[in-house]
Amino acid sequence: MSDPLLSLRGVKTDIAQYHILHGVDLDVPRGQVTMLLGRNGAGKTTTLRTIMGLWQPHTGDILLDGDNIARQPPAIIARKGVALVPEDMGIFANLTVEENMTLAAVSGPIDKTRLEWIFAVFPPLRTFWKNPAGNLSGGQKQMLSTARAMIEERRLYLIDEPSKGLAPAIVSTLARALRDLKQAGATILMVEQNFKLAKALGDHAAVMDDGRIIWTGAMAELATDAGLQERLMGLSMEHA
Repeated sequence: MSDPLLSLRGVKTDIAQYHILHGVDLDVPRGQVTMLLGRNGAGKTTTLRTIMGLWQPHTGDILLDGDNIARQPPAIIARKGVALVPEDMGIFANLTVEENMTLAAVSGPIDKTRLEWIFAVFPPLRTFWKNPAGNLSGGQKQMLSTARAMIEERRLYLIDEPSKGLAPAIVSTLARALRDLKQAGATILMVEQNFKLAKALGDHAAVMDDGRIIWTGAMAELATDAGLQERLMGLSMEHA
């Protein structure tokens, strides 16, 4: 594994009276895509939200290039170059597509060259640039949510189930966008239930169960070992 950009050490997170993360240890290699996999309810989304500062860990360290960002506010973490694409998309429905993108550019005005790249990846965003985001289709909203994270070059992208509930054609569009991001050298930690997409994009995999990381290794190893998949996640995904 290459030098990790992000490291979690003993991270425990509670939500109300519920103990969700029970001591997560995880390294996310720099410049590569790490897939965070596991059954529903394993703690994957909570892990991303804890990294982003939306949930506060009560113990443990979250190191971004050696800087402990655990328990820092989300706005500070965003300014350090971390972007989250949440499962619920997190767009502002009453604002236009343009206004959503402008708010996401935390470092200043939108770079026109990067915006043209995003328009090439997600053509509907150009078409509906002046329209309220709430009027977009589900697939278009996911494009906008992803594009908001991509509008600036980030140190770390946290992406939570981008293909969930989308038609295959939209999933293919998102996959191309994420592949472009990967080829540009981005560091990505991604939760994804679509194992075909995970296999296509992932360099590394980490499997969660009951709020802990129970396995880490090469995505290719997990993708080609049906027995390992069944042992870790309860089912074979080799034909998924």
